[in-house]
Amino acid sequence: MKVHLAHLSERKILGGWTDFAVFNARTQTGTEDKNRELLGKLTETARSAGYKIDHAALAFRQNGRLRYYGPGNIVDYLSRHGVPRWTGTIEI
Repeated sequence: MKVHLAHLSERKILGGWTDFAVFNARTQTGTEDKNRELLGKLTETARSAGYKIDHAALAFRQNGRLRYYGPGNIVDYLSRHGVPRWTGTIEI
């Protein structure tokens, strides 16, 4: 399965940078456990492909609405800025 991803770097409030990825993927059931499992698998696959990732999130459409799954700080960022342009793909 091919999954689009956006790989971004943003400046931290206290200085330095954080690297994060947003994956265009979702689970069939949408349960917490399945989403966490999918996000972990995608993150590890992207890291193995050479991406530096400190944090990651899923972005997907559900019932016509854009939804996010991941750590609160990344979900907050995506809620304010929207889904970034996809910068690559990975195969899982």
